[in-house]
Amino acid sequence: MGLMEKLFGRDWGIHPDDHKRPAADAVTRTMPVPERLFVSLSQHLGAPARPVVLVGQKVRKGERLADPQGAVSAAIHAPTSGTITAIGEIPAPHPSGLPVLAITLEADGLDAWADLEGLNDPFLLPPAEISKKVAEAGVVGLGGATFPAALKLSLSEKAKVTTLVMNGGECEPYLSCDDRLMRDSAAAIVDGIGLMLHATGATQALVGIEDNKPEAIAAMQQAAAAQPHIRICPVPARYPMGSEKQLVQELTGHEIPADGRPGDVGVVVHNVGTAWAVHQAIRFGRPLVARLITVNGGCVAQPGNIMVPLGTLVEEVLAFAGGLNSAPARLVMGGPMMGMSLPQARVPVVKGSSGILALSAAEVAERTEEPCIRCATCVGACPMGLLPLDMARHIQANDLKGAVKTGLKDCIACGCCAYVCPAHIPLVQYFSHAKGELSAQEREKLRQESNRKLAQSRAQRLEREAREKAEAAARRKAERAAQAAATPESQAPSNLPAPQGATA
Repeated sequence: MGLMEKLFGRDWGIHPDDHKRPAADAVTRTMPVPERLFVSLSQHLGAPARPVVLVGQKVRKGERLADPQGAVSAAIHAPTSGTITAIGEIPAPHPSGLPVLAITLEADGLDAWADLEGLNDPFLLPPAEISKKVAEAGVVGLGGATFPAALKLSLSEKAKVTTLVMNGGECEPYLSCDDRLMRDSAAAIVDGIGLMLHATGATQALVGIEDNKPEAIAAMQQAAAAQPHIRICPVPARYPMGSEKQLVQELTGHEIPADGRPGDVGVVVHNVGTAWAVHQAIRFGRPLVARLITVNGGCVAQPGNIMVPLGTLVEEVLAFAGGLNSAPARLVMGGPMMGMSLPQARVPVVKGSSGILALSAAEVAERTEEPCIRCATCVGACPMGLLPLDMARHIQANDLKGAVKTGLKDCIACGCCAYVCPAHIPLVQYFSHAKGELSAQEREKLRQESNRKLAQSRAQRLEREAREKAEAAARRKAERAAQAAATPESQAPSNLPAPQGATA
């Protein structure tokens, strides 16, 4: 295999060292419930959940802690039994470290479930009921996007999608939680896929798994052997195969249009971890209160995959994984390509936490930026067929319109371009900055438009009030004139003086 093929694959993307082993091959561990859990109310795309518990209240595992707010939101449940000790701000698992509202739960050590009700034959229910129960369980997309799964299921049913694409690619280096989940719980995932097919009305499911995961492929093929409408489809191992646009095109041959969605080509995409959570919610009535997380990186003493209660602090997860061999140069939640650098380890695990990486200085390998040599290496690597070097040139010149014309809004921030750039230009940071500026401009435009409408509405109101006052004054004047005209002259008051000698 030549150098260019190693870098770019056949058509797009890159082949970074995956660093998935030995974590992927280690036996899955389950973490004991810590003394305190910090359950964030912003664990999903959309509006934060609204607390429905009070400080001092005792709750059981799986009990509702917060209700969804708005159309795009998700319920939050207790990861264990215990007492609510606080509702307030904690640092968010985000590079900014800004505060986020969370519920602090002190565990009672019993880990006692609330009364739950599962279904023996959920396929007798109408599709809307499946989506409703998934919503009640607070299930979100576990591939990282954290879009409320129930909303996606119901919208797909209304849109009459025909194909359910299941993302088991897990193309990010270091991460192996989906791989491990498919090896350990293939039957549960396949059952969840069947339930999602029922909820969406799709007629087939295509499960894309990168071909560097032979154990997961074999386990899923065996579990789906009696399900002809569920096909296990090995796909080439190249990053970012897990991106929905690339996966849909690889599996179906359909290209999602620019600014479009999979539904535009009759497809809906879900993660295999989401299917497992749907199975748990429908069969056993269990809400999403824990998830499988990859703990990996050169500084981790015992890399592996761990089932972690939501709300557990990152530092406690690392301690359970045997601690750190040395101080990490970078701490990442998620994958190294699209994950988030954490400013500290005292932040909680959330529903979208697929990995915790403690990377050494050698793994981070900070490099000095040099001038672009116009080699177009980034062009060959871009999975969206964009021109990263031209986009960066427009952004450096503060020409955001030019960057948009060359495809900025189609960029999926996968990092392929920056990874292969021989000049070490931080292209993704340029694109993220430009997208932030565009969002700020759009918000300012909306604000100005709102102010313009308010001013216009005020002017119209003042004009209407002035017109109504003038019309009312004219009516009163006309009424007085009409009354005066209707009064007889004999009854009209006289202003002449009384005659002399007249008696009163």
